[in-house]
This record gives sequence, structure tokens and C-alpha cells, in this order.
Amino acid sequence: MYGRMVQVLDWRETRTRFSPYAFTLLRLIVGYGFLAHSLAKWSRGPAIFAGILQTTGVPLPHFMAWLTIVTEFAVGIAFLAGAFVSLASIPAVILLAVAIFTVHLPYGFSSIKLISVVNGRAQFGPPGYECDLLYIVSIVTLAMSNATPFSIDKYRSPNSFSVSP
Repeated sequence: MYGRMVQVLDWRETRTRFSPYAFTLLRLIVGYGFLAHSLAKWSRGPAIFAGILQTTGVPLPHFMAWLTIVTEFAVGIAFLAGAFVSLASIPAVILLAVAIFTVHLPYGFSSIKLISVVNGRAQFGPPGYECDLLYIVSIVTLAMSNATPFSIDKYRSPNSFSVSP
């Protein structure tokens, strides 16, 4: 009985000690996701993305294409560096909400819609808004949490050099 109690207490202490690093991993994957989407749009050409936006009825498609690419890039770098995460969260959530309502909403919730398998390879339909919601919840979680280890925000915070118990 006593040994089991010690194991439970050790696990709680370990979780407490390492929980900030979970937020670091979340911050890094969100940042990487935004940066990867930005670079994918850039590499295919902003005009191609503007054409997609025009087809979906987005006003000022060329301006919105550039605004999206620049915003995704800036937000991605901010999250990766852990710099001004709360501030960067605002345009990130706005961008995701616009994507939900202009592109993904008609396709439902699920991001994975298996249509068929051709030559052993899965063929998928258009994605729903599931991933966008996951990003939004992740971003809101990061914005509401303390600065994460290995981040500029942690370095900038007034108590960044205090020793925790």
C-alpha cells in the first residue's frame, strides 16, 4: 500500500514538473502548422491561392491571398519563437474562423472523408472544419497559459528568472 502511494505521489510530481513542456510542444506544432501552410501557398504562387479564394467568393482575392500568406507566416514564426503568443493568437483565430465559414463549413465536421482506394492509395474528399477547431482550441489554450519554456515570452516575463519550488 505504502509503495503504491509513493508511486502516485511521484507521478503527480513528475506531471507537475514537466507539464510546461507539453505547452511548449503544443506551441511548436501550432507554429510549424501555420508556417507550413504559409510556405505551401507561397511555393505554389499567391496567384494560384487568389484564384481559389475568388472561386469560393472571397472578396478582394489577391489582397486576401497575400494577407493570408503573410499572416500565416508571421503567426507561425511568432508561435515557433514563443514571441507575443497572446497577441499573435488574435489574427490566427480570425484567419481560422474565416477559413471555417468560407471553405470548410459546407463539408461538415470531419477532416477525413475516405472516398475510395485506388491502387492501394486512399483518396480523400474535401476536409471539414475539425482541424481548424483543433487549432483554435490549441491557440486559445496557449494564449491563456503562462509563457512556455524555451520561448521569448518566458525570457521577457518579469519573473522569468525566479526559481519554482
